[in-house]
Amino acid sequence: MTRWLVTGASGMLGRDLTGVLRAAGEGPATTALGRKELDITDRSQVLDAVAGHDVVVNAAAWTDVDGAECDEAGAQAVNATAVRHLATACARHGARLPHVSTDYVFPGDGTVPWSETAAPDPVNAYGRSKLAGERAVRELLPAHGYTVRTAWLYGAHGANFVATMLRLAASREELDVVDDQTGQPTWSGALAARLVALGQSALAGDAPSGIYHGTATGRATWCTLAREAFVLAGLDPERIRAVCSERYPRPAPRPAWSVLGHEGWTRAGMAPLAPWRSMLASAFAEGVFPAARADGRPG
Repeated sequence: MTRWLVTGASGMLGRDLTGVLRAAGEGPATTALGRKELDITDRSQVLDAVAGHDVVVNAAAWTDVDGAECDEAGAQAVNATAVRHLATACARHGARLPHVSTDYVFPGDGTVPWSETAAPDPVNAYGRSKLAGERAVRELLPAHGYTVRTAWLYGAHGANFVATMLRLAASREELDVVDDQTGQPTWSGALAARLVALGQSALAGDAPSGIYHGTATGRATWCTLAREAFVLAGLDPERIRAVCSERYPRPAPRPAWSVLGHEGWTRAGMAPLAPWRSMLASAFAEGVFPAARADGRPG
């Protein structure tokens, strides 16, 4: 039986990971540790936690993009130094490490999908911290490290853009949403299933180490995503108004183009993830988000 360790298990992706593992019959062999149970910045705790596990899926991260601009050292501690601890522990104990990274390692000035081999050049502190984590995995686990970049995550657990849009629909007749940032909305449940499949493939020797892009296929703006979510919730998508990013200045610059290529999955004998529209529809069908009530408000 494969012994799994999930870090960041109390977060949106981490909770989906533990759910996927339970559904696959791996629950009894899974250790799920959130921030309260494991401080991944503590090297000795990490070394002890990884011992005895075959696959370590790292879903723990500093995700406050704007907060990282004010505290880059804090972001580096979680997204880089802690990842180095995990990679060191996995190398010592012979475990595979699927590690979750981000589209923010790219500058966002592209016009075609970023390939797995494209040169990173982050434009904010969060991206720099995640890139440092990627480099730690590559350096310390050249044969057993798997960096999976994702983006625009939404899901059942925790705050996310889709949930926020549906919540605001209950109190606002119209919503202004940015329409000049392009990316790939991705369901955390679908990503969790892919991470588990990657871990299994890694153990079987079928998945080469390296970088994979774990995002839905296709592309959308935040405005397009909001409108599609409204349609699926039974709401009027015309309530969403397109605006420019300048309307909502943020401490951390956001990449304008976060579309990733998915050629890497062929190395592991896997197809890319589903198109973003069908993925979002599946999330609604699974009950991740409620349909509208008879009065046209979210349920």
